[in-house]
Amino acid sequence: MTNLITTHQRDTIFEIILNRPDKRNALNREMMDALAVAIERAEKLPGIRAVILRGEGRGFSAGIDVTDFMTAAERFGESWRDNLFPLTAYYQGIVNKFEACSLPVVVLIHGFCLGMGLELALAADFRIVAEGAKIGLPESLLGLIPDVGGTTRLARLVGPARAKEYIMTGRSMDLGDAERWGVVNHIVPADDLLARGDALADELAKAAPLAVHYAKRVINGLTDVERGFQLEGWAQSVLVRSEDFANGVQAVLTKQAPQWQGK
Repeated sequence: MTNLITTHQRDTIFEIILNRPDKRNALNREMMDALAVAIERAEKLPGIRAVILRGEGRGFSAGIDVTDFMTAAERFGESWRDNLFPLTAYYQGIVNKFEACSLPVVVLIHGFCLGMGLELALAADFRIVAEGAKIGLPESLLGLIPDVGGTTRLARLVGPARAKEYIMTGRSMDLGDAERWGVVNHIVPADDLLARGDALADELAKAAPLAVHYAKRVINGLTDVERGFQLEGWAQSVLVRSEDFANGVQAVLTKQAPQWQGK
C-alpha cells in the first residue's frame, strides 16, 4: 500500500490515516485506490470492531487534488469530459465503501475538511471535529458541484434548504450549526480529538457486533440515495465541460479570482 495512506491496528480499532501533509492531504487517485484497499482490509481482519479515519498534518483533507484533472485522460481516456460517468463512478464507488462497510466508521476532523474530504467524511457513521476546524463543500467556487455523494448526503442530513445554501454558495459551515444539524456528532478541543475517537470506538466495541452492523444497514437504508448519486453524476458531466470550470481550475492554480462566464 502507498505510504500516502497508512494503517494501524490497535486492539479492536483499525486506523486509516491520510498521510500527505505536505499537500494538505489533497486526495489524488493513488490515495483513493489505497483507501479502497484499506477499508476492505479492515473488514477482513478478525477482532476489529471500529474504523477510525483521520489525517496527518495541519488538517484532515483539503479535498480533491485538482492536478488530477490534468492526468484524467491517462486513466479515463482522452474524451473523459464527454463521458464523465466512469470517473464519477470511480470516486463514488470508493467513498461508498465507507458507508457500506459492516464496521462503524469514525472520522476525526481537525484543521480543515473541505470538498471531497468532507464528502469522504459524510460517508462515515460518526464525525468528531476539533474546535476551530473549517468544514465545507466549496465546489461551486470551482464551477462544479459535490458529486462524490456530498450533495446527496448533506441534503439527507440537513434538509434541502440548508443543503442548497451551503452547496450553492460554497460557504464554510459554522461548527455549532453543523453539530445541531447532525453534520458532526461532537465538537471537542483539538488535544482531546484522538481520545474522544478512541472512547467512541471502545463504546461501540461493547455492543453486539451483529447488532451494530444491522443497525447501520437499517438506518442507512431509510433513504434511497442511489438516485442522488446518479443526479450528481449527470450534473457534473455538464459542468466539467463548461468554460466556468476551466476558469475555476485556472484560478485555483494561479491563486486569482475566477472570471465566471455562465457557460
